Amino acid sequence: MTPATEPATGPTGPRPIEIALLASVFVVAACGLLYELAAGALASYVLGDSVLQFSTIIGTYLFAMGVGSWLSRYFERQLPAHFLRIELLVALIGGLLPATLFLANAYVPGAFRFLLYGMVLAVGTLVGLEIPLVMRILKRNVALKDLVSQVLTFDYLGALAVSMAFPLLLVPQLGLIRTGLLFGLMNAAVALWAVWLFRWELRRLRAHVAACVMVLGLLLAALVGAEQITSFAEDKFYQDRIVFTAASPYQRIVVTQGRAGHRLYLNGNLQFAQADEYRYHEALVHPAMAAHGAPRKVAVLGGGDGMAVREVLRYPSVESVTLVELDPAMTQLFTDNPTLARLNGGALRDPRVKVVNADAFGWLQEGSVSAARPPEGAKAPRTGDAGAPSQDGGSEPREAGSVGAPDLFDVIVVDFPDPTNFSIGKLYTNSFYALLDKRLAASGYAVVQTTSPLVARHSYWTVVQTIESVGLRTTPYHAHVPSFGEWGFVIASRRPWRLPEALPGGLQFLSPTTLPLLLDFPLDMARVPAEVNRLSNQALVYTYEREWGKH
Repeated sequence: MTPATEPATGPTGPRPIEIALLASVFVVAACGLLYELAAGALASYVLGDSVLQFSTIIGTYLFAMGVGSWLSRYFERQLPAHFLRIELLVALIGGLLPATLFLANAYVPGAFRFLLYGMVLAVGTLVGLEIPLVMRILKRNVALKDLVSQVLTFDYLGALAVSMAFPLLLVPQLGLIRTGLLFGLMNAAVALWAVWLFRWELRRLRAHVAACVMVLGLLLAALVGAEQITSFAEDKFYQDRIVFTAASPYQRIVVTQGRAGHRLYLNGNLQFAQADEYRYHEALVHPAMAAHGAPRKVAVLGGGDGMAVREVLRYPSVESVTLVELDPAMTQLFTDNPTLARLNGGALRDPRVKVVNADAFGWLQEGSVSAARPPEGAKAPRTGDAGAPSQDGGSEPREAGSVGAPDLFDVIVVDFPDPTNFSIGKLYTNSFYALLDKRLAASGYAVVQTTSPLVARHSYWTVVQTIESVGLRTTPYHAHVPSFGEWGFVIASRRPWRLPEALPGGLQFLSPTTLPLLLDFPLDMARVPAEVNRLSNQALVYTYEREWGKH
């Protein structure tokens, strides 16, 4: 047998350099995915529509990785030196990505989108270069079949680790800026490790060491000053003094204080201003509550700040309020923070209030499904029993305590953010309102905040049309809130809504004489034809984005 045909004799076991490089693959994959997730999260915060932002970010990143892999063919010599230089560039660009984008959004918002995709392209291209270079370095000592399986295994494990840690641990505990810098440091540490592993092959060892030290020092300094960077960016963006910030798995929460009092922002969008929030919350709650007469059981969906609950508790007949808020950080903040709890009058500490941290769609669905399953041995409701529709299109009384009946509410207040993305848009679909109807007592009222009928006229009437499509009557109305402009609401019910004869005492905005004025829609806000918003099309999200994008 000639030497050319002799089988290769591979190493008997993994050498330290192989273990080190495979560990580097794990870190490279973890860091690359983290930068991708951070870019998607920031784009969602600033540009809205999380589905669109994550889709375009992921697509751009994967395309850039393909470009990087293709370019790797032109790196032929000094592969370890190229690898560590690329690793340092990834550490710098990726590690500083969240901080750079935060600052750009505050000081040069017009450049945000350009910087976002430019940095994603750069990081993706560099990460696409890294993996082929590592494989070619490992190829010196590892058989091809083992090489591919080992590299891909560590690559996927790194991606898995970050995909789980990013929403559950990293963002809630560290925030986006610190998380980016921490992983940038990990990339820089891999580069420093590569300097040590290949110190005999590097031609300019001191220059490479100096570059590693410089990058590590810059990232460490940024990590130490991360709080100052965040404040520097957000103080410019929000203008008023920031008194509280938090990053939950669901959103960025910022509370500011200025001459007009406190303001709450979620992902950069104003939710209320202390100076005029009473106008919004009185208009949201009292037309439905007062018209009912004596509501006992009330549900508030959204509204984790407790302001709507505060207004509900003005009625002495109320025995229980169920607040369904997705983000526990919101309800905890407005329960435990003394300053913010004073804004809602300590409503979330009232013994009548039960806080449920859950997705409202799933909460309604769970209640409806459990109600459809009577306990074992119980009689199934007969045709014509509680909840059956009457001949006139209304609904016969439904007993809350009957077998198989859902937990019904006299009034349901729906206080969600506007439908800026598909995850919120599902809460404005006919599927959601059909579930809402099942939890509404026959004589009950639901009220939905419904964006601006002036700025987003088609969006507003789309919600009205969607509610009517499930068989509910609607009573549209609007109120002027200086911080938001003209704002719309819709009452949904089985029975006709009638003007209440009296309202609770102590209100600052509504009165029995001014309430009828809210029902009048001028010509520029009058009803227009609209389609039903369904889970399958989410037409409202596109309409809303188009209308608000013009202003």
